[in-house]
Amino acid sequence: MSLVTRLTYALPHRLLSSLARRLAYSDNPRLKQWLIDTVTAKFGVDLSEAANADPLAYPTFNAFFTRALKPGARVPDPDPRTLLMPADGRISQCGRIGDPSGEPGRIFQAKGQSFTAAELLGDEAAAEVFAGGLFATVYLSPKDYHRVHMPWTGTLRETVHVPGRLFSVGPDAVRNVPRLFARNERLVCHFDTDFGPMAVVMVGALLVSGVETVWSGEEIPAYGDAVTVKDYRTDDDGAAVTVERFAEMARFNYGSTVVVLLPPGVAELAPGLAAETPVKLGQALARLS
Repeated sequence: MSLVTRLTYALPHRLLSSLARRLAYSDNPRLKQWLIDTVTAKFGVDLSEAANADPLAYPTFNAFFTRALKPGARVPDPDPRTLLMPADGRISQCGRIGDPSGEPGRIFQAKGQSFTAAELLGDEAAAEVFAGGLFATVYLSPKDYHRVHMPWTGTLRETVHVPGRLFSVGPDAVRNVPRLFARNERLVCHFDTDFGPMAVVMVGALLVSGVETVWSGEEIPAYGDAVTVKDYRTDDDGAAVTVERFAEMARFNYGSTVVVLLPPGVAELAPGLAAETPVKLGQALARLS
C-alpha cells in the first residue's frame, strides 16, 4: 500500500474535497489558468476533442474539467442491441456478479478485494435483482471526458444518495482499500428499461467536488450523513424522466468511477473487455442476449 493510500485513512476527506471544490469554482484568472495548465500538462489532456479547444476560454477550472466534446468526437456503437460504455476511461473490473466461491451477490474489486451489490447500492432488496448479472466498473482519470452517458434508454425510478468516505479511487487504493466502492460517497441511479432494471452508480472520490445529474442538478455535495432516496417514478407534472441511450445523464466535477449493474440473463459483455482495458464513451459494453 502506497504512502498516499495510507494517508487517506487519516485525512479529513470531506474538508479536503470542500476546499478542492472552492478552487475548482474559483474565477480568479491566474488560479484557474494555473490549474488548467497544470492538469493539461501533467495528465496529457487532449483538447482537440473538446467543443472549445482554447484552454484560456474556460471561466473556471470546473468548467474546463466538465467540458463538452465537439460533435462527432464520440459516436454510439451502430448495433442497436448493444449497451454502450458510459464514459471514457479504463475498465477497473468487469464480469459476473458473484465471486468464485459461488456467493451470487459479490462484485470483484481487485485480487483479494470484493464487496456485495447490496453494500454498493445501500439496499438488500434492490440488489437481489442483479444477483448473477453483470457489472462493469469504469475509472475516469483526470485527463478523461467527465460526463457520463446512458448505456441504454431508461426511465428513472429513483436515486439513492449513500453517504460514505472519500478515498482515492486510483489503482493502488483499489488494490488495497477493502470494499472501496461500497465505502465511498455515491449516487445510485435506478432505471427501468425494456429488458428490466439497470443501475448506474456514480462513485465519489477524494477531492471530487461534486456529482450532478441532468434531471436534478447538483446531488453531491451536500455530503450526507444518512441515506437519501428520491422517487422519480413521476415528477410534479406526472411525467416520467426518461433518458435515451447515449444521452448525457450525469457528470463528475473531478475524476472518479462509474459502475453499471445489469440483471442476469439479458446481455453478455462485449468481447475483449478486461481489467485495465482503455475504453471510450459509446463503444460496446454488452450486447443483449
